[in-house]
Amino acid sequence: MSNKFSSVPKERDTKILFQLEAKLGELDVLYQKWFYDGIYAESLIFTNEDVENIDEETLIKEVVSSPLFEENSSTTFKKSDFGFTFVNFNFKMED
Repeated sequence: MSNKFSSVPKERDTKILFQLEAKLGELDVLYQKWFYDGIYAESLIFTNEDVENIDEETLIKEVVSSPLFEENSSTTFKKSDFGFTFVNFNFKMED
């Protein structure tokens, strides 16, 4: 993993199932699939610096328009104090 995403924080009980650095348009992202407390979900993680001039609504629209996003999925958005912005999506409960 590049230094750009090497310090992405993780909740203690979250299990990262897969991650890959990629691009969403011109933006660098860290794509993660994860499991936490009976929930599977996916995240696109951006550096706060890269998205400082993009508002929440616009960034979420970019994620929703990506081929990763499953129809009728919900999203959550969080800008952390650790320098990263998280857009989470494709939530599924454990069977």
